[in-house]
Amino acid sequence: MKDIAIIGAGKLGTSLGTAFSKQEYKIRTLSCRSLSSAKESRQIIQQGTPTTDNLQAGRSGKIIVLSVPDDRIEKVAGELARSHLSWKDKLVFHCSGLIPASVLDPLKQRGAKTLSLHPAQTFSQKKTDPQKLKGVYFALEGSKEGLSWGEKLIQGLGGHPLILKAEDKPFYHLACSIASNFLVVLLHMSSFLLQQRGISEEKALKILFPLVQETLHNVKDLSIPSALTGPVVRGDHNTVQKHLHSLKKFPSHRRIYKELAVQALEVAQKENKLTPSQVKSLKSFLEDK
Repeated sequence: MKDIAIIGAGKLGTSLGTAFSKQEYKIRTLSCRSLSSAKESRQIIQQGTPTTDNLQAGRSGKIIVLSVPDDRIEKVAGELARSHLSWKDKLVFHCSGLIPASVLDPLKQRGAKTLSLHPAQTFSQKKTDPQKLKGVYFALEGSKEGLSWGEKLIQGLGGHPLILKAEDKPFYHLACSIASNFLVVLLHMSSFLLQQRGISEEKALKILFPLVQETLHNVKDLSIPSALTGPVVRGDHNTVQKHLHSLKKFPSHRRIYKELAVQALEVAQKENKLTPSQVKSLKSFLEDK
């Protein structure tokens, strides 16, 4: 099973295709809703026939990658299953971190091995260095045979398998979304506040990036509670009060600050950095009690 067809060759599909092409796999077909997008992916991967015909992709590959948006997985899987193509000895996996592999049951009933395979990584563009997948965890969920093949694929990419049950996936996907997406939102908020004092967005990011980078290093080398610093962890009531005063003109930012500060207190308690009375006092203040 070395021939791969990718249906939905967007950022993730093209990134996976590039990584697989560096192994012993051959990318046969790249199917997108727009031919220009498929051609763009072909230029990046340097393999595969660009097309808008999903059945052509299904016909050409022994391994079918469905990297389409979550709300299209069931529809595309149904179209493939209703075709006259033979699905025996084919592996079909979708790349959603949320949708269960059971959405591929119509193909499973036609003889395909099925699973879901989702890398815990972010892809902001089609052209991604395959090295970014090394050491990454891939969530796997599906049939026994599918999982076995999934582990082989991940091993070739230098990743680590994370076997999940269908009911685990919403929590897994939520955790990934918070860690990646909301980190960007918090940086946007921080940059916005610096811009209020006349600092450009470009310079704001130069100021913040070393701080964020070192924080992540501390989390990795120490632990989440040990890496947490700042006025909340110190029980510095006056500083927190000044922060909130500065945010009076930005009520949504003020609300988020207060809610995150309460969560910071919860983390701080794990390290016994504050006395129970300090926690109670600051929490009451943050919750306006």
